[in-house]
Amino acid sequence: MMGMEKTKSLDEVLQQVGPFGDRRLKVVLTNGCFDLLHPGHVRYLEAARGLGDCLVVGLNTDESVRSLKGRQRPIFPEDERAEMLAALECVDFVVLFGDETAERLVSLLRPDSYVKGADYAPDSGKPLPEAEAVRAYGGRVELIPLVEHQSSSAVVQRILARYDRRRDAGYRCPRASSGRA
Repeated sequence: MMGMEKTKSLDEVLQQVGPFGDRRLKVVLTNGCFDLLHPGHVRYLEAARGLGDCLVVGLNTDESVRSLKGRQRPIFPEDERAEMLAALECVDFVVLFGDETAERLVSLLRPDSYVKGADYAPDSGKPLPEAEAVRAYGGRVELIPLVEHQSSSAVVQRILARYDRRRDAGYRCPRASSGRA
């Protein structure tokens, strides 16, 4: 369970990386729900890690995911999502946070670079409230291109569509027919 050692409190991460301005490492922060880990997430996180020496991933708690995505989410609970993220070589630390935005996390960690997907570009109309906090202390906001057709919502829809077609064709999952989940 080496990956779980990467899941830390914000205070523990701050002790490891040091205060902004006195750091020897360039710290990069990104955040999100990371509900169903997919290739788009992996490529995004690898690109984010390439922007610095230490990648910290702020992971929304289950409660904040429900608030952002609806009551059906998250699919995986926060401890399992943290474990999957921490298992990635490009991720140095995972920090759970319960706010709907990462503004507080940004203000306290003060990363050299704060990274989000290009869907947060100013012309998208999608708000990026963390940007003001980053710029206030002299950090950089970096936007990484998205991998087309890769999102947790798209994965869920693909799964539902495939199982609906199979069900309509008379397919039954062997485990479901035996009475086990």
